[in-house]
Amino acid sequence: MPVLRLLVFDLDGTLVDSQIDLANSINATLEHFGKPALPSQTIATYIGDGAATLVRRSLDHAQRIAGRPDPHDDAFVDEALAWFIAYYRIHKVDFTYLYPGVMEALTTIRRHHPCLPMAVLTNKPVDPSRAICKYFGLDRFFFQIYGGNSFATKKPHPEGLLTLIREASQLNSDKPPIQPHEAVMIGDSHVDVETARAAGTLALGCVYGFSPASLTAAQPDLSVQHAIDWPRALGLLEETSLL
Repeated sequence: MPVLRLLVFDLDGTLVDSQIDLANSINATLEHFGKPALPSQTIATYIGDGAATLVRRSLDHAQRIAGRPDPHDDAFVDEALAWFIAYYRIHKVDFTYLYPGVMEALTTIRRHHPCLPMAVLTNKPVDPSRAICKYFGLDRFFFQIYGGNSFATKKPHPEGLLTLIREASQLNSDKPPIQPHEAVMIGDSHVDVETARAAGTLALGCVYGFSPASLTAAQPDLSVQHAIDWPRALGLLEETSLL
């Protein structure tokens, strides 16, 4: 049995590059509500904390550009969020693509560790998250895919990650329960590292994603430049955990 007994992946910025579709959907939302568009690079800095936060931050930024810095009320944000989700549901894979090496790395991990549970934990709403994974054929690798509305809390709260640890343990009930230090959270931002720390798991950073600066500042246990490096990095983490 491998020392590492559970791998949990973030989605946006880790498995898929969805920046263009998210930015286009945000700007379509802003246009619909009479707000100025934002550069896609700016919108990218707001990704990672869930759709509601993405929409609110974008609305507030657009408000500042328009010279009206007052924040929007909750009712308006909820209306904009609903419009954004409806639009994004249709356009979620217009330009989104798998990062190079993702499929190859997952295939390699599955080939060498056929019984190693893998899952997705993202702050994106669960329905588009599962649809994206299915569209790209990623769902066959994962026993569970949870989104930002799967629980009462979002990352970096450890609830989702701890739930996956319990569920993965139940897949192999004849073996001892998985301990947090036997799991790895794999993601591209400080949110993923903070989630790992809160749950007591290891953290593998993906510096090719949306938030390399925040990721580096959060100091994951190890980082990779490309998804194809996951198997090698996981082997290094496993060796370290044996020391």
